[in-house]
Amino acid sequence: MTKPQHHEIVVIGAGICGATIADELLERGKAVCIIDAAPSPASACSSHAYAIAHPHIGKGSPRLLRLTRIAFLLAESRWCSVWNQHGIFQPTKKDKAFNRTETADHLSSLELDESMALPLDADEARQVCGISQSGVWLPRGASLNLFDATNQALKNHPLLTSLWNTRVTRLENRNDQWFLFNEKNEVILSADKLVIAAAMESKALLSSIGIRVPLKPVRGQLSIFSIKQNDPWVEKLPSVGISGDGYCLPAEQMPDGSYRWIVGSTFDEGEDDLSSREASDEFNREQAKGLVDYPQGKPEGLQRLGEFVGIRCVAGDRLPMIGALTQRPGIYLATALGSRGVLWSALAAKLISAQVLDEDLALLARFGFAADLVAALAPARFFAGALAAPAALGALASNSKPVLPSAPNTR
Repeated sequence: MTKPQHHEIVVIGAGICGATIADELLERGKAVCIIDAAPSPASACSSHAYAIAHPHIGKGSPRLLRLTRIAFLLAESRWCSVWNQHGIFQPTKKDKAFNRTETADHLSSLELDESMALPLDADEARQVCGISQSGVWLPRGASLNLFDATNQALKNHPLLTSLWNTRVTRLENRNDQWFLFNEKNEVILSADKLVIAAAMESKALLSSIGIRVPLKPVRGQLSIFSIKQNDPWVEKLPSVGISGDGYCLPAEQMPDGSYRWIVGSTFDEGEDDLSSREASDEFNREQAKGLVDYPQGKPEGLQRLGEFVGIRCVAGDRLPMIGALTQRPGIYLATALGSRGVLWSALAAKLISAQVLDEDLALLARFGFAADLVAALAPARFFAGALAAPAALGALASNSKPVLPSAPNTR
């Protein structure tokens, strides 16, 4: 029998996260093997061409707020060559009056200076970004073509080995090496260190080594609308991105005079159906009216031009799972990126590379990354005595309360 090929570092998953981690390791001079069941990179959610990126400025978890600021700065730096910086406006919630002092104090508490976030009243917002609503202007907010960014990260490199059309179905540890098996129970290769960045497929791989993680699929459909140049909607189409209940990109005028507008997306918890749904387009038409404050807008003015359907992966506490799997030495996990793959991939590349290479976190520390944030992302946060517990014992123990939405929503 031919001895399987051995690599020091193997990355399972060639989406935006796996590709970014591999690219970071290659930049550090390490040889990397990346393996994926698809015939090429960015075959699933990372084929998404319309992802947005901005720091989170809501009133949610303080750790989430701190983490998204750090991750945004890392993403902005990493993808500057393909960063489509058009700015993003986040309107004030409809049921809340705009308070400039309160908003400015909140932004300051998040360490967001005016180059990153600026409170605007309705008149200022009209002048700055053409939207007659109060809110927060994020001038460095951007969008990113994940397909292009993923392929750029995996461009030809002398230290990169790529295995396509190769599905890993289980793992096994032998003498401190990790062996990867295919669906025929044949060994594909072995590795000293293994990074699992395979979205929902991470769940089955970890199960094969006795670890259960609380991952859940969430279907999302993004709608691509066409608007005729003489339609009343044209006066409301934004020239910047908007993030609120849903999100949209700036509208683009096409050569024939019509406009193309990207609006989304649905948040269909527990679903993994990739087929297009007219109901999802209708949902996004309603979101579009709210995003530009145009309740009288006629849905038929937003004509279906296309869509993108992707399956996101989330954990119970809505934070990603990034870091060393300390209970299984040599394995590192990067999954549950949810709707923030652009941000979390950039952060995962730095954090996991530092752990794989046994380095300190000095670079991340300069961005404000502290020990409590490492712990907030660590997979071990879900293993409160339940690691490798027999399935018969029931639900997985966790120190985090799930906060998954019970109805369609977008973030």
